[in-house]
Amino acid sequence: MKIKRRYFVLSSLIAVLVASWGLLLNTAPATQTLIAQKPVTLTVSAAADLNYVFKEIGALWEKETGNKVTFNFGSTGQLAQQIERGAPVDLFAAANKSFLEDLDKKGLIVSSTKTLYGRGRITVWTREDSKLNPKDIRELTKPEYKRVAIANPDHAPYGIAAREAFQSVGIWDAIKPKLVLGENIRQTQQYVETGNVDVGIVALSLSVNKPGKWELIPEKLHKPIDQMLAVVKKSKHQTQARQFAQFINGPKGRPLMKKYGFVLPGETAN
Repeated sequence: MKIKRRYFVLSSLIAVLVASWGLLLNTAPATQTLIAQKPVTLTVSAAADLNYVFKEIGALWEKETGNKVTFNFGSTGQLAQQIERGAPVDLFAAANKSFLEDLDKKGLIVSSTKTLYGRGRITVWTREDSKLNPKDIRELTKPEYKRVAIANPDHAPYGIAAREAFQSVGIWDAIKPKLVLGENIRQTQQYVETGNVDVGIVALSLSVNKPGKWELIPEKLHKPIDQMLAVVKKSKHQTQARQFAQFINGPKGRPLMKKYGFVLPGETAN
């Protein structure tokens, strides 16, 4: 009788152990999967000319991955300064590659992730209801153009390109008294939208697919606006930041970049 009782107790104990081990085996992978799939929120500092296109690309990426992305749009020079001061940024998309190369020299980005994602263009832009409709930047010296907005060339690549274009046609000194400087290219366009200035030199990416009249400024009048992105070294989400960078330059992102007027890597301007 004692032997049977001991056998029963031992059998029960083994059954409990087996059941517990099976439960552990079944739940461990699920727990690991849950941890692996936990969504993250990326912080992306991006040049202001990307205001429209990156919002579209970001929405697609969020839908496909379940992750989130928060954009900090601004002047490339100012965004670079923020990163130097330790701002919590995962990915930096600059409007000119020189700013990223400077950050790379200071050891602030992951060098292997530096990638060109597009070449920008500039336009002369007026409101849709404006009576002014310049076809050439030389016209901006005429008396009817009293105020002309450009991005601040001290830290905004599109402002630098605007200054170079004015210098190329020999009207920089004549145009300087008329200038109103925006902190970034989007603010520059807003000055025109609100009627605070007559005309602005803005990014093609902010001109297309939106109300307003614009003329493309010949690319030969300024240095190429080659735009580059990279993962920030202090990022806590480097894997996801790399994935988003690849998404921008991938089959889903490239058509949208092209839609907003960017010349894509490996292609030439029309």
